[in-house]
Amino acid sequence: MRALPRRTVPAALAALAALALAAAAPAAALPADAAGPVLTAGGAAVAAGDALAAPLVAGTSATFYSTATSTTGVTCATSRFSAGVLTNPAAPGVATESLTGLTFDSCTADVTGVTSVESLTVDTLPYGVSVDDATGLPVTLTGGSAGPIQATAVLDTWFGTITCTYRLSGAFTGTADNGTNSLTFSNEHFAKSGGSGLCPADGYFSAGYGPLADTSLPGAPAVTVN
Repeated sequence: MRALPRRTVPAALAALAALALAAAAPAAALPADAAGPVLTAGGAAVAAGDALAAPLVAGTSATFYSTATSTTGVTCATSRFSAGVLTNPAAPGVATESLTGLTFDSCTADVTGVTSVESLTVDTLPYGVSVDDATGLPVTLTGGSAGPIQATAVLDTWFGTITCTYRLSGAFTGTADNGTNSLTFSNEHFAKSGGSGLCPADGYFSAGYGPLADTSLPGAPAVTVN
């Protein structure tokens, strides 16, 4: 084989060295602005303005019990969580939503003297919702401009129809679960703020909603917290 001309040898060696260095060098880190968003659905970013919705987790009920450990109170077989996305920053971070609906149907009561539940409604909507991708995936609800978080029950009793109003006592917090794409709230404490003297003094709300879906995207894919 013919030897390379002397003047080309340094250039060839330099090229080989550059190739070796390139192969050994680690891949460049992604820029910070390449991080994914806190909320995704079907692999796509959840956009501000998207509508999110979830029914009760299959096989569960929403409950509004008189104490944190009892099973006496109101049970609803149907409930729906609806919200609109306000912000969805890059992870790690906190996405924000506006809770526009929390409805309850097919409700029954096992309270002595109560014969049926006419309605259970959440008042003073919309509420603020924050979804944090920190450990535990905490979810927090806060009252809005219309007032604090409040619920009203209209009950038929032995003595006629009564109305019971309750306001949140303390924080309204829950958790997200990517395994089931759900939101869970447990024993959120409400204190009686108005209504008949026959109304229980307290109410403890528990429910799980899922899968939470982005209904603004084709196929309404489930939402994941990243």
